Amino acid sequence: MREPTTPEIIGPASSYYVSQRLKLHYVDWGNESAPPLLLVHGGKDHARSWDWVARALRDDYHVIAPDLRGHGDSAWALGGHYTIHEFVLDIAQLIETLGLHPLRIVSHSLGGAVALQYASIYPDRVEKMVAIEGLGPPPEMIEKYRNVPIWERVDEWIRDVRGLSSRSPRRYPTIDSAAARMQEENPHLSPEQSRHLTVHGVARNEDGTFSWKFDNYARVFYPQSWNPEERQLLWSRIDCPTLLIRGTESWASDPTADGRMEAFRNARAVNVEDAGHWVHHDQLDIFLSLVRPFLSS
Repeated sequence: MREPTTPEIIGPASSYYVSQRLKLHYVDWGNESAPPLLLVHGGKDHARSWDWVARALRDDYHVIAPDLRGHGDSAWALGGHYTIHEFVLDIAQLIETLGLHPLRIVSHSLGGAVALQYASIYPDRVEKMVAIEGLGPPPEMIEKYRNVPIWERVDEWIRDVRGLSSRSPRRYPTIDSAAARMQEENPHLSPEQSRHLTVHGVARNEDGTFSWKFDNYARVFYPQSWNPEERQLLWSRIDCPTLLIRGTESWASDPTADGRMEAFRNARAVNVEDAGHWVHHDQLDIFLSLVRPFLSS
């Protein structure tokens, strides 16, 4: 008798959970019996930005990729308030709701900052951590901002928020025109990559045009306290092996050269040539050649 075959998973299933009364979205690539792997995207991005990585790793892991609040198909925060701690809360809620820990995490940019902070708060829940440029602004930028009095930082934040309140989301006549704008932002992207990211990153307006799904208020630089010593103390609590990845053509500084590596107990930093801020898009094969053995070791 012929054995039944399991149909190939073409794409992920969409699901939702609730955090701080917000309905938040995530995609689940199946393979529930495998070790859990969480993919956390960066700012102004979305869960489907990980599709190429997810497809490459889904046979070995139960891959889940959330849309951060204010991004993708997740709800926008009431009042447009987005802080690192609220993003960490959302990730903690997802992990707890689905019972994912202990788990592995691959993250990018804002998502990297969120994942690293989660691992510092719950070091026993993370087995492996990959962060692509997730350490935040370079130290010199932090130092400059830290020396600005708090009343000036709050005033700047108020002016930025008020400016955004009068700003209408940009409308594109077609998906192709929006994809062209994305490719201008990252010339490393192929036309196929740009279109895929755009198809999942835009919503159709009532007049037939397209706008990006992310909340413009998520752009605002919140006037939080930037304390390098506190951040290093958090990073020092991370127990798991950690891989920090950076593109040599990115704005992000080298954590080995700028001293931030010293805060980590068990981390390795890798610079990837011919890649900008989105290393997992710009050099996918190299990225996977680094991540696969690291996650499985």
